[in-house]
Amino acid sequence: MTERQHRQAGGSVVVAAVLIACACATSCSGSGATLDDARAADAVGTLRRAADALVDAGSSKASTSMEMATGGTRVTIRGEGVYDYRGRLGRLKVLLPQDPAGTSEHLPITELLAPGALFMKNRGAGVPADKWVRVDTATLSDGNLVTGGATDPFAAAEVLRGTMTATYVGTTELAGTEVRHYRGTADLAAAAKSASDANKGVLAAAAKGFATAAVPFDVYLDDQGRIRKIRHRFSFTNGQRQGTVAVASTTLLYDFGIATDVRLPAARDIYAGEIAEG
Repeated sequence: MTERQHRQAGGSVVVAAVLIACACATSCSGSGATLDDARAADAVGTLRRAADALVDAGSSKASTSMEMATGGTRVTIRGEGVYDYRGRLGRLKVLLPQDPAGTSEHLPITELLAPGALFMKNRGAGVPADKWVRVDTATLSDGNLVTGGATDPFAAAEVLRGTMTATYVGTTELAGTEVRHYRGTADLAAAAKSASDANKGVLAAAAKGFATAAVPFDVYLDDQGRIRKIRHRFSFTNGQRQGTVAVASTTLLYDFGIATDVRLPAARDIYAGEIAEG
């Protein structure tokens, strides 16, 4: 091969390398855009199926935060616990806010979440310390999305079955995990129709009891479609005072697949007496 041929061959190799690099860059960029387009196009369907991904996961730990604002007053109630999505059973320790002096007015409340029922220990209001209070959640005007100071994690997920509009915002990182952020609005009445038997009555009650059945939300899903974080914004009418109470309920889910061992109290341990007002 002549020197001129060597130069031509070398030049062709360089050109080929540049073209391959450009093609790879274009392909990578294109696949990313295509993936984002697909997520955006199926945002509503993806969110309506999010609760099913939790059932597939089996269980998780949960952290809850509920912020209530009315008449210039804002309080935050926090909870920590576990949830069994297949058994529809959960256990949370709920911490009530401190009083203005900075001291706690109440011991932490232990809550057991079950299909159609909420059990509370350390409820106060005249209930003996060793007894549980049982509440039929379908009789609550908010379906226990707010009353217990923490939204039932699976009920929170099933609200998404009523997703009416949704936008794919993009990817971000949450506690070291890459997640997909969606923002939208769900309808509680529609969610009730598609929910599991355990939550149909709960969500139907909330649809009637809240100031509006429309629930704005932000939700973050991992690559397996599991909810890692969900934030709902509820609104209900204050029965004792004029005005509407705004509630922001945030649930974080993590450590999927852990052992939960949630056991409901025996009938003899459930308080049957009167509960004091307030």
